[in-house]
Amino acid sequence: MPRTLDPELRRALAARIRYYNEMGIYDFYRRPLSAVAEDVSAPVAVNEGEIAVSMNQPESGEEMSPRKAAVVAVPRAIDENIFEVIALKPEQSVSDPVKALKIIREDLGDCTRCVLHKQGRKQIVFGVGNPTAELMFVGEGPGADEDAQGEPFVGRAGQLLNNMIKAMGIEREQVYIANIVKCRPPGNRTPERDECATCSPFLMRQIAVIKPKVVVALGAVAAKTLLAMNASMMQLRGRFYDFRPAGVRVNDRSNEPRWDGCKLAVTYHPAFLLRDPRQKGEAWKDLQMVMNELGMKPPEKKDA
Repeated sequence: MPRTLDPELRRALAARIRYYNEMGIYDFYRRPLSAVAEDVSAPVAVNEGEIAVSMNQPESGEEMSPRKAAVVAVPRAIDENIFEVIALKPEQSVSDPVKALKIIREDLGDCTRCVLHKQGRKQIVFGVGNPTAELMFVGEGPGADEDAQGEPFVGRAGQLLNNMIKAMGIEREQVYIANIVKCRPPGNRTPERDECATCSPFLMRQIAVIKPKVVVALGAVAAKTLLAMNASMMQLRGRFYDFRPAGVRVNDRSNEPRWDGCKLAVTYHPAFLLRDPRQKGEAWKDLQMVMNELGMKPPEKKDA
């Protein structure tokens, strides 16, 4: 029968895992101690109660690599729920998604976790829309209009996104819209990698609360951050990816339907389409793929 983990060791293990979370490592996998002992590449020998972690860290100068993972080897005869307890987020104690999103927003606070808070932002742009939406759009970051109004996609790119949503036969209020980073980068520059890594865990929690059927990543920054991979838009578009929010448990309440993640599609950012309208047809192909997945039909054209 598994024994309860020593409280002091439990605290140390929890602190270690939180440390890896802060480094951007969210995925942990159990394996038998014998497997660690046989693996000559394992960085540490493991005694009972100790942790062995294998981190896939990028080499210096390397482009964004696949999602970092940590392999944690622990004795079998310990508390089997240790990782579940550690991974539990405060919003997962409530069933109302509106309240859950509010908890995440309160946890975000007047965020000072990265340099963007001292580079001219007026306010945090959290996200907007239907908290139980089947379809969610994720962009790059707020622009000047969004920073002023506190809502994502309200400028020229936002107007185009609204038109794209209407072309799908639905309204903006029926979807949920957010960004990878919630503060405006100065001069609308592309968010830095560490800024995305710092802010995206809150987005992952939002996605886990909303539980959409499809997430549409708008542009390369959103796609590469959500998928944790480096590829061109040409390579990323035209297919669905199985997606689960990194670092967040998604099935915590037994009285709710099971959610095993969603499909993720990639298309061009509306701001890019404003610069190169020739790609609008390609973006529409991506949205049609999403519509087919959701069983949606575009509105019938009215006769003139």
